[in-house]
Order: sequence, then structure tokens, then C-alpha cells
Amino acid sequence: MIQANVQGRDLVGFVDEARAAVTARVPLPAGYRLAWGGQFENQQRAAARLGVVVPVALGLIFVLLFSTFGSVRQALLVLAMVPFALVGGVFALALAGEYLSVPASVGFIALLGIAVLNGVVMLSYFNQLHARGVPLDQLIRDGARRRLRPVLMTASIAAFGLLPLMFATGPGAEVQRPLALVVVGGLLTATPLTLLLLPLLYRRFGLGAKYAPTAPTHPGACP
Repeated sequence: MIQANVQGRDLVGFVDEARAAVTARVPLPAGYRLAWGGQFENQQRAAARLGVVVPVALGLIFVLLFSTFGSVRQALLVLAMVPFALVGGVFALALAGEYLSVPASVGFIALLGIAVLNGVVMLSYFNQLHARGVPLDQLIRDGARRRLRPVLMTASIAAFGLLPLMFATGPGAEVQRPLALVVVGGLLTATPLTLLLLPLLYRRFGLGAKYAPTAPTHPGACP
């Protein structure tokens, strides 16, 4: 058994280079094989699990959203915020030099829930205003302004609660830091885009083509 510690390098990239070098320079006798374990094995296992868990979680979230709004269109609008959250989590891991581990996978699942919750908070209020007969443009302005504080509170409570874990150095830090990095990094990208982009998407697609804004017509224009 050969052991090596990897510092300041991407774990997967290091193993790929090492594997290529070993394959080229160390011919193996018949009946022998190489196995790469340790943290790399854990990372690969976590990535495989994430590839299964995330689609299942998204499917369940879609079902719940559809049952809440009764609209495939609005359920998809909320799910459209999920990629922005995932991108923030991935960048946070990369900047911190962490890899995709089991705790990071758990962080992604938690991040999905928070991002979806913020979207539900906004769309539910938009629908309430629409049911009262509020015009679409006013609905978007008033709804986005009045839901600003609840969305920020939801995101900030989760982010500030996990900040100490991001800087943990004691026992258990290898579990706490990736989870906190994913959630905080994802919220930094998902929250502003939820507040800015989701109202625009709702204005264009949330109520269907019947309520989509149309270009103004000029006097004297041919019908």
C-alpha cells in the first residue's frame, strides 16, 4: 500500500495524473490491479450518490411545487432558481480548495430546499396579489418589494448560522466546512437572483400567454 497526502491541488486532477503516470511506467503482472482509495474513493462515491440523490430530490420537489401551485409553469419557475444555487456552491468549494465529499453532498441537498423555499415565498405572494385583481406590473413591483425582507431573512439566518463552521479548524472540521461552504456559497448567488430574476420570469411566463406583456401599439398603426 502506498499513501500520499495532497495539498494545494485538486484531488481528482492529481489522481488522474498519477494514474496516467503509473499506467505508463509501471507495467502490472497478470492478475494484479491497482485501486485508488482514501479521500479520492470517498469523493467518487459521493459524486455517484449525488448523481442519484439530486435528480430524485428535484423530482420530489417538483411534485410538491405542482401540488402547491397547481401549475407546471410556476413549478418550473421555482426550479429555475436551483442551478444558480448549485453554481454558487460549486464555486465556493473550488475557491476553498475542497472537493465533492459526502458532507458537501448533504449541503447541496439543504441548499436546494432553501432556494426552493425562497422561490415559493415570492410566487405565493404574487399569486395572492393576482387573485385580488392587482395589475401585472404593479403586482411585480409590490410583490418583489414586500417579499424582499422574508427572503433575505430566510437566507441570512441560514448563512450566518453556518459561518462559524466555514472557519472551523478543530476535530470534525473536514465534515463541517464543505457543508457550510456549499450552503453559504449557494445562497450568495441564489438569493440576489431570486429577488431580481424570478419576478421578471413571473411577469413573462408565470401566468401564461394570456397575461404576458405585449408591446405597445402606436396610434395609426395598422391592426
